Amino acid sequence: MAICDDDLARTRARVDEALARIRAGEFVIVVDEEAGEGAGDLVLAARFATAERVNFMMRSAGGLMCVALTEDRLKTLGIGLLPTDSESTGRAAFAVPVDARSGLTTGDSAEDRARTIALLIERHTQPYDLTRPGHVHPVQAALGGVLQRAGHTEAAVDLCRLAELEPSGVTSQIMDERGRAATLDQLRAYAAEHHMHMLCIADVIQYRRRMEKLVTRVSEAGLPTVFGLFRVVVYRSAVDGTEYVAVVKGDPATCDAPLVRVHSGCVTGDVLGSVKCDCGWQLHAALKMIEAEGCGVVVYIPSHEGRGIGLANKIKAYHLQERGMDTVEANVALGYPPDMRDYGFGAQVLTDLGVRRMRLMSNNPRKFAALQGYGLEVVERIPLEAPATEYNWRYLLTKREKMGHMIDEPEAPEA
Repeated sequence: MAICDDDLARTRARVDEALARIRAGEFVIVVDEEAGEGAGDLVLAARFATAERVNFMMRSAGGLMCVALTEDRLKTLGIGLLPTDSESTGRAAFAVPVDARSGLTTGDSAEDRARTIALLIERHTQPYDLTRPGHVHPVQAALGGVLQRAGHTEAAVDLCRLAELEPSGVTSQIMDERGRAATLDQLRAYAAEHHMHMLCIADVIQYRRRMEKLVTRVSEAGLPTVFGLFRVVVYRSAVDGTEYVAVVKGDPATCDAPLVRVHSGCVTGDVLGSVKCDCGWQLHAALKMIEAEGCGVVVYIPSHEGRGIGLANKIKAYHLQERGMDTVEANVALGYPPDMRDYGFGAQVLTDLGVRRMRLMSNNPRKFAALQGYGLEVVERIPLEAPATEYNWRYLLTKREKMGHMIDEPEAPEA
């Protein structure tokens, strides 16, 4: 049974409880449910890494103990990253292990490690105060935290920052008696035995997306189009610089439930006029409907190209489709999930524009669940069903049969 769910209230309660315990100097258990049976780490704010707590982590958890730090902190301390090979993409960014230069015995005792950890977060520490290599393993968190990389390192830094402490945590994977990663059931038993709180990385992701403002309005202007006169507003992600485009008619904040379309960028369909998909047709239909209504928004997300795999990979998927695969099979063959899109930033764009309730123009049930998960209310679904042709009928059928899109079954073209 999973420990995480999509209920926003329960997610917030789990994270709030974790933050209270982090502030109090307690351990929490952070689980990655995407990693098979679930990889669980003990996490402690580095500020509270006393010799006693470090000893507990070393003896009880059993996994490699690491100190999660920000990129800026590692640069300040002059600690470089270890070299990686081409297959290490997405893995934790380990830095050169270090020891405190003075006051240690062997360097590997709990007392010695605690002293080194204290130096890593002490603001007056200089690069010379640390020797390399050592026994304490710093790990660099991704700049955007769990929103950029869903790892234990990033979760530790995010939890400490959200708890208003130094953005640095100590982590150690919890192992079973045979030296293997503990299963979810074993993690639950461990948490009960030690009276620890457990949450998962997905909780921290959802909490940050819901509680933090992660997009910024950077520019806007009038936009006359063949469909009518609109206002275009560009937003930028504070996490990775990704841009989002809002095409606005009227003032959505004053409309009770404006028409809304959250549209994934599609160079082939939207720009080049491809009829292999229904993207361009849906975009144009949405703009026409909003113009006729006099109030509404299209949130255009260029980074959603190819359901999140990017333009080059989408064209590779096209090639596989020419050899007989459908869109889902092609994505999987390339090593990607059928759909990698996330709508959290799009929801924040709508919130900034004053949208709270909407009539959503979509056939995709995943969008409904995602937007409502970020506190927006979908009061009505407006279908956007493109006509089937000899080029797109299999694409439409796959969306209906394998992705649950709410469309009529397209008819196969005559032979």
